[in-house]
Amino acid sequence: MVCALGAAVCFGTATVLQAMAARAASAQGGRGGEAGVLLRALRQWRYLAGLALDGLGFLLQVVALRSLPIYAVGAALASSLAVTAVVSARLLRMRLRRGEWAAVGVVCAGLAMLGLASGEEGDLGGSDALRFAMLGVALAVLGVGLAGGRLPERGRGLVLGLAAGFGFGVVEVSVRLIDSLALPELLANPATYALLLGGGAAFLALTSALQRGSVTTATAAMVIGETVGPALVGVVWLGDRTREGLGWLAVLGFAVAVAGALALARFGELPQEPAPPAAPGISPRPSRRSGA
Repeated sequence: MVCALGAAVCFGTATVLQAMAARAASAQGGRGGEAGVLLRALRQWRYLAGLALDGLGFLLQVVALRSLPIYAVGAALASSLAVTAVVSARLLRMRLRRGEWAAVGVVCAGLAMLGLASGEEGDLGGSDALRFAMLGVALAVLGVGLAGGRLPERGRGLVLGLAAGFGFGVVEVSVRLIDSLALPELLANPATYALLLGGGAAFLALTSALQRGSVTTATAAMVIGETVGPALVGVVWLGDRTREGLGWLAVLGFAVAVAGALALARFGELPQEPAPPAAPGISPRPSRRSGA
């Protein structure tokens, strides 16, 4: 659980650092649109530090998935929204309402219950059918992400957010389906390609969701997609279990932690700083919100 929580801290902190770098890059002006902003952000230490934290978080996630049930790791990763909220309050001076502080506490309580109730990871290796199923889901997520701009405006954020969640869920399950790190076995394992494709497709779908739909809706859908589905796969097909007699506590802790994360869904994308007031007689230019 320590590794899972460490991954959540890394991901949550990385979000804030990258948001700060993106804001600074946007303020510098210049050409190149979104690509230009990204290139300018890559020259800032905060963005690079965020990428390093993302990499460290992924390694910690892999370690956690090799020793804990998927449902425990998924709920812990969803708590990265709580980390983002707390770090934002500190570094970006964002004011958290009482309800949001309460949601942070709810997440912590849910994770504490999960920590008490979680058993060891399941001992079932998973079938080839499950491996190919994960690859199929990854391809479907990629298709949704590529079609993001053509989806109906109503419900677009929900669909893209769920797709991103399923993609990240594919990564969680695929880690458990990789038995050997030897190159020949890796190349012959469909789960390897599912992991790589699922992660890339999830980022594509999430980026499209943040640019084209409701951020809160997309983030909430993503949390559900990356927690509920993989948890069911872990219990039904990979043998994940709880400690003897504590199944009820694990279910309650999972539900509480995910509910708290959903209450903090607006931190899936940090809001832009308010624009300075326009001078008298000058009409303000409309602003366009972009993902951080």
